[in-house]
Amino acid sequence: MWKHLFMRVRGQKRKRKLRHLLSGFHKSTQALPDAVIVFNDKGQVEWGNIVARQVIGLERKRDRDRMINDLISAQRFQDYYAEADYQHPLHIDSPVNDSIRLEIRIVPYGKAKFLLQARDVTRLQQLETVRKDFVANVSHEMRTPLTVIHGYLESMGESGDAGLDAWQNAIHRMRQQTGRVQRIVGDLLLLSRLEGSEQMDGQEHVDVPGILEVIKEEALTLSKGQHQITANIDENLKLQGRTSELESAFSNLVFNAVRYTPAEGSIHLRWWASKRGPCFMVRDTGIGIELEHIPRLAERFYRVDVGRSRQSGGTGLGLAIVKHVLTRHDAQLKIESEPGKGSSFRCNFPESRHLSQ
Repeated sequence: MWKHLFMRVRGQKRKRKLRHLLSGFHKSTQALPDAVIVFNDKGQVEWGNIVARQVIGLERKRDRDRMINDLISAQRFQDYYAEADYQHPLHIDSPVNDSIRLEIRIVPYGKAKFLLQARDVTRLQQLETVRKDFVANVSHEMRTPLTVIHGYLESMGESGDAGLDAWQNAIHRMRQQTGRVQRIVGDLLLLSRLEGSEQMDGQEHVDVPGILEVIKEEALTLSKGQHQITANIDENLKLQGRTSELESAFSNLVFNAVRYTPAEGSIHLRWWASKRGPCFMVRDTGIGIELEHIPRLAERFYRVDVGRSRQSGGTGLGLAIVKHVLTRHDAQLKIESEPGKGSSFRCNFPESRHLSQ
């Protein structure tokens, strides 16, 4: 009898403790500025805070046990929920106000429980749009005057006018610098186009082997015979995507290898079908990169060595372009490098992009 009484008292204490913990959880989530919804592994809604009512339209009494994919009916959320890959957030319009942009994250926790967090990122997205528009507009406006200036400098340099002989060195340097700024403007405009849309329109059959053969020849010209450039290309392996974008991404990787590999070094290109999907890799015996720099290499204008980058003629935007192109092709960039021994840049494409013969 005493044993049963003791067990009952202990059980009551445990229930009170759990109620207290649950109450604390509810109070803390109510205080959050983000919408929070708890649902189970069957997709049934169990709880939501006040913000979830404001931006998602959740009514706690009415919507308890309602399926989460009924509550948020947007097709992009349906696909996101069905795939069950929650490593990256999803951006969609609010179900109750399409002027509100939400960033949704789903996190599994406890036993068969999931927490959905929806953050209002409308202001951040507006600022990002302003930034992109500003960069695109300024770059576009700079293109014409730069073309005119470069054209006049080119004419002056090739005129053969004896009166300009003393200025030839200065004219040559000005032509170099205007050419560099033109390349930066061109890369900025390309980045703006890539960032302007998440989805690609007008995808095509991409002859990757043909693209790589042209890039190899261009790399040999850029190298001026200072490097050994070899290639192992699967001639039958094609992709579904955008030719111009992939050409830009691959050429940036190859030309970077040429620029940052000392004379007498070697560069190898490889295009093959791995078990997980098509792969492109550039491996060089260049200067290499410290491990601490690798996570930031794809940032705009990030340079490991500013002086060397400028001397090589790079714009500081090449790897940012590569990253955006690969993202639009559902691919990933893997970088391995060791200072003094060289680097490898590998583009992993999903099998779904592989075009069978």
